[in-house]
Formats: sequence, C-alpha cells, structure tokens
Amino acid sequence: MQRSTLLALLALLLASLGFAAPASAERIKDMGQFQGLRANQLTGYGIVVGLAGTGDDSLDYSTLGMKGAVSRFGLTLPAGVNPALKNAAAVMITAELPPFAKPGQRLDVTVSAIGKSKSLRGGTLVLAPLYGADGQIYAMVQGNLVIGGLGIDSADGSKLTVNVPSSGRIAGGATIERAVDTGFATGDWLTFNLHQFDATNAKRVTDAINLAIPGSASMIDGASIAIRSAGNGDTRMRLMSQIENLGVQRAEPPAKVIVNARTGTVVINGAVRVGTAAVTQGKLSVSIKESPMVVQPAPFSRGETAVEQSSEIEVKEDYRPVMLVKPTASLSELVDAINRMGVPPGDLVAILEALSQAGALTAELVII
Repeated sequence: MQRSTLLALLALLLASLGFAAPASAERIKDMGQFQGLRANQLTGYGIVVGLAGTGDDSLDYSTLGMKGAVSRFGLTLPAGVNPALKNAAAVMITAELPPFAKPGQRLDVTVSAIGKSKSLRGGTLVLAPLYGADGQIYAMVQGNLVIGGLGIDSADGSKLTVNVPSSGRIAGGATIERAVDTGFATGDWLTFNLHQFDATNAKRVTDAINLAIPGSASMIDGASIAIRSAGNGDTRMRLMSQIENLGVQRAEPPAKVIVNARTGTVVINGAVRVGTAAVTQGKLSVSIKESPMVVQPAPFSRGETAVEQSSEIEVKEDYRPVMLVKPTASLSELVDAINRMGVPPGDLVAILEALSQAGALTAELVII
C-alpha cells in the first residue's frame, strides 16, 4: 500500500514538473541559424532530347546547343545545315548546393524549358554542368525527367493542359564535383543570426546560452549573437548541437495588422489591442430605372414617331446604429467585435485604417 502511494505521488510530481515548463518555449534552432551555413544556388543550360514532337523545332539557341552536344562525340554538322529539332528542347537547370556538401553526393535539380517547347514529358537531359555565382563548375547533371503536367493539342486547335508540362525534376540527377569552403572549422567565434530582428529574443537567446555555457555568448545587435568557440570542427559541431536544442520562450511579436489590398485578406496577430472607440458603417445605394416610352403621332398627321425618356431614381441608405468598441484584451475578443459589426472585408480595411488614424488601434497597419 505504501509503495502504491509513493508511485502515485511520484507520478503527480512528474506531471506538475511537466506543466511547470513554459508551453511556448521553442528551440533556438527554430529561431535562426548559424552564419555561413547556407545553401548556394547553382544554374546551368542544357538540352533535353527524346521528346515526342514537342520540342523547340528550329529555335536558334536550341540548335546551337545540340551542335555543341554532338561535337563532343566527334560529330560535326556541315556548314549551313540547320536541323529541325522537334524532339529536343533548350532548358534552364537550377539546383541548391547545401552547406557541407561533399563531392560524390547527389542533388535534385529542376529543369525548365526556355524556348517554344510545349512539353518535356518523356525527355532525357544530356550531360550538362552546373555553375555557381563565381563561374566555377560545382556539379554535373544528367538523367530522365519526371513531369507532373500534361499538355495535349488536337487537329482542330483545341488544347488541354494540366499543371505545367514544360517544367520537371530529376531526383538525384546531379553529382557534386566541388565542395564549398565555409570556413567553419576556423576562427574563435560562431555567429547565430535570428530570422527576425527582435532585441528581446536576442537577449533571451543570449541568456539561455550563457546559462548552459557561462560567459560564452554576447549580443552583437538585435539579430546576431556571438558565441565563443575554439577548437576543431568536432568541438564546434558539438557546441552547435548543444546550443540548437536549448529552449527559449519567444517574446510576443510586435502588434501588426496585415492587409492585402489585392485580395481583401486581413490578418491580425495576437498582440493587437483596440482602445475605446465609436464606429458606424453606412451603406448608400442609388438605383436608376430607365423606362423609355414610344410616342406615336395622330393618324394622317405630319408628326414623327418619338421616344420619350422616363427615369426613376431611388436613393436608399441603410440604417446602421453606432457601435461602441470597448478596449479588448485578446485577439478573440477583437474578432468577436468585428463579427458583431457584420462588415465585409473591404469595409473592414477602411474601419481599421480609421481606428489607426484615431489612435484607437495599438498596432502597425501594413498594407501589401
């Protein structure tokens, strides 16, 4: 009996410890990233062959690309010969080289037509290099395309297109030939950059790191934290792993109301507060009804048939009482107040702008 009671108390203690942990705590790795650990964009130009008559036909740069491809195998086309390449297409190749990628590893690539090709379905990309921003070759790519779209043309000119058949992917189609030196294993400091500038979050991340590793971190500014780290790559990676998994309670974001003027979408974050204000929203409708009448002259008279205009104008204004908006303490209360007003998105934007001008909206109004 005593043992069961002890186990129950232990379970209750563990549960209370679990509830005591902050519910909104986030890992540091979800709030930013270490400087230098970024992907590098690669681009290239190539030729896709094996298409079922959906290629570029006689496009000049497609023809030149094919001449360059076949010249590597000792085949030279005679001067003045311009082949109609209906089964080939010129394409642009893009990929991302992740940090610490090593030669021999594989990359996924995206292949997109840049000419008149209607579909790349069934095509094969001929061996092509991928270049970095410095003009150096970092990968070679070749393989069969996987197309998620479909395009069909009929003899009467009707067309059916599903998704985008002029773009596809090659999973693991590129082989890395050169690694990017990040300089990670050298230096005495690591820099952690937050995704968004916030002095409070920077302070909390710095405090969390110093609590785990005393005296190792200091704020550079509201978005960057410098962390002392000496030693080789193994020591630095272990330090990064420890820091990334530390928990930090994220600060409440700045109050913002985001308005998309093109779609009428309004997004309000949880930090928005509204002060006391009286709001009314009227609707004025003007309708004009035209009822033309044909007037005939008397028999055997010299008059002419005429059209007499008859217009009815009606003006209607909906009565909507003034609504008192009380200070809200949460996003749900603000949403309830907006719903009670029953206004469409377009009028809601006008009300929010007016509240901001009146100083009753404690938030930054951002219109995109």
